[in-house]
Amino acid sequence: MAKEKTKTREITIKESKGAFSLFKKSGTSKKDYDFSGVLALRQLLSNEKARILHVIKTQKPKSIYDLAKKLDRGFKSVNDDIKLLERFGFIELIEEKTKNRIRHKPEIVIDTITIHLKI
Repeated sequence: MAKEKTKTREITIKESKGAFSLFKKSGTSKKDYDFSGVLALRQLLSNEKARILHVIKTQKPKSIYDLAKKLDRGFKSVNDDIKLLERFGFIELIEEKTKNRIRHKPEIVIDTITIHLKI
């Protein structure tokens, strides 16, 4: 039985002149690690984002709307959170055509997050 490869997202936080800043690992796409500061990291790693990731992983919602219903949250706030998770490469939105509409199915594309803190 083949073991599935672990997909890891690495984030590095570096102290510079009395402040922490985030930077991308060389050889990766800028869009994957386009952090503007530690505040963005805190927003990304909130309990609500963890809850979203858990529901996507365990309940496999068919769309963002379905995810919002499963979370008992408003569509706009869930959509905003999904866009952030997608921007940092935690999830992908898969387009699926249904009748006259296109829905976006969220899928998790990583299974590990590694944070490095350099002082």
